[in-house]
Amino acid sequence: MAEPVAEESPHIVIENLRFRRGRKVIFEDLSMRIPRGQVTTVMGPSGSGKTTLLRLIGGQLRPDGGRIWVDGQEVARLSTRRLYALRKRMGMLFQSGALLTDLSVFENVAFPLREHTDLPEDVLRTLVLLKLEAVGLRSARDLDPASLSGGMARRVALARAIALDPDLIMYDEPFTGLDPITMGQIVTLIRRTNQSLGLTSVLVSHDVTEAMTISDHVVLIADGRAVDAGAPDDLRARASDWSAQFLEGRPDGPVPFHYPGDSYREDLLGVRERRDD
Repeated sequence: MAEPVAEESPHIVIENLRFRRGRKVIFEDLSMRIPRGQVTTVMGPSGSGKTTLLRLIGGQLRPDGGRIWVDGQEVARLSTRRLYALRKRMGMLFQSGALLTDLSVFENVAFPLREHTDLPEDVLRTLVLLKLEAVGLRSARDLDPASLSGGMARRVALARAIALDPDLIMYDEPFTGLDPITMGQIVTLIRRTNQSLGLTSVLVSHDVTEAMTISDHVVLIADGRAVDAGAPDDLRARASDWSAQFLEGRPDGPVPFHYPGDSYREDLLGVRERRDD
């Protein structure tokens, strides 16, 4: 069954998603809508399934229950041919960059074009240089990945992710391990790329400051569900106790600092405190 697609409809719809790895529950009744043409960030504590969610959206994993629609197509029900066609309209920036180490910067960006098109070499060259110019690395086209800094590698990976002019681009922890200057460059590139290409961008991150700065829409997930969602300013204004603790980085709150157990005094003295019935 197809999700109806209208001009203002969400780009991604997730309804009652359930997913487990062995006995571990990753998602239990997760529902969210990701607006078309905006930057949406999915945030949550480490281990809350953010990267797994991207893999489910891209069809690399199949849900145990519930449904995921991307641009009106239910991902889990697509044939292999139709899933690959849908993936051509998706770009992905991996946390590590995932550049091919035996290829130059130019050939890394050219790779999806060579795989999925039959463009003449002169046209392909022009397209690759355009993408590298967009991320400020046209003059680095002959370098190999080992010569790049972490931030440069992330920018080359972004150029590769937009090589096929996708409708949707997904970012897996794009700010991890970057110095403040490079992080600012990546934030600017993501925002500018989204606006200039008219993309839908989905980030997963736990970097609150950068994510709240760049995003039009934010979804907070924990314990397998969407806890809160909305525009950054609205989210801060009406945040639940859990959301406020996460967004403000408080060490204690609904998520306790101390692991549950006997009282500290009982542990130290080896005696039980009397409790009134």
